[in-house]
Amino acid sequence: MKERVVVAMSGGVDSSVTAALVKEAGYDLIGMTLKTWPSELCKNDSPKTCCSLRDVEDARSVAAILDIPFHVLNVEDEFKKYVMDYFTEEYAQGRTPNPCVQCNDKVKFLALWKRVKLLGARYIATGHYARVEFDSQWKRYVVKEAADSSKDQSYVLFGLTQEQLSYAQFPLGSFTKQQVREKAKELGLRVFDKPDSQEICFIPDHDTQGFLKKALEGRDLSGRIVDRGGNVLGSHSGVFQFTIGQREGLGVNRGRPSYVVEINPQTRDLVIGDRDECFARECAAERINWQAWEKLSEPVKAQAKIRYKHVKAAVTLFPEENGEVRVVFDEPQNAVTPGQAVVFYEGDIVLGGGWIKTVV
Repeated sequence: MKERVVVAMSGGVDSSVTAALVKEAGYDLIGMTLKTWPSELCKNDSPKTCCSLRDVEDARSVAAILDIPFHVLNVEDEFKKYVMDYFTEEYAQGRTPNPCVQCNDKVKFLALWKRVKLLGARYIATGHYARVEFDSQWKRYVVKEAADSSKDQSYVLFGLTQEQLSYAQFPLGSFTKQQVREKAKELGLRVFDKPDSQEICFIPDHDTQGFLKKALEGRDLSGRIVDRGGNVLGSHSGVFQFTIGQREGLGVNRGRPSYVVEINPQTRDLVIGDRDECFARECAAERINWQAWEKLSEPVKAQAKIRYKHVKAAVTLFPEENGEVRVVFDEPQNAVTPGQAVVFYEGDIVLGGGWIKTVV
């Protein structure tokens, strides 16, 4: 019997071509779109969002052309808990979240898997630009960077466990975006020139501040604006409006450019300073997930990315007794931000990663 693969189909060109490639590889294929938002939000038909009614119909049309079964799976509860509520609460605590990592870990490769394995599925395939391989040296599954460095998404996959990686497929890992669009056009898929979704999928109007103000209505998150010396320079109406390195919208005038250099989650003080104060030599990372090995037992040289588009920086990783990792950069890095993921690499291999807790 053919092994069964469920393809997560968002209605975009990447997941559509992923489905086509899986079928060409000879698998027993099922297409599935995840309904992640409440129905009233799914009415948005912008081509740069996902989970709209238009996206569902686009995915359905691709499934019809490929002649594969197609289903819509409601994961609203999981998406709200693990992605939307997490996103809101992190900002409320003065941290800057990464909802894409949470969505991959908790929704696509956890909530989805719990359901599709009941259908006899062996794998889940997604349209991520990355590769997954079983490394013969470490005897473990690892994520590797995509061939198209401009589209590489290995950063947002660091949280996948060994079990999750064992049933993950990323067929686009060896393709460029242009090749994917050409393949879609050859197959006659109407989504071949559909724009990529942008920004945060559950904020279709891209008004993050408006979304947060509504979600956090009734909570007092205001505080003082101070400098490093503790001098009060002003006040703000909510820590969720700011992130490390931010320059715009501070509402103070020091006679020179000012930047957010620290957000104190206990006092809700917003600390501002000069640009050079945004650079940090090290940070502590918590909730570590290792892919290349089970744990870090001694200091190791590696590279690290502190956000999705960050150029990898040389680091030394030091294990801490509490399971956290102290990350020391060879050169100070700009805007190392609590709440963001720090992902460790050896060349094109993801060693693992964690969440930035504190910055020094």
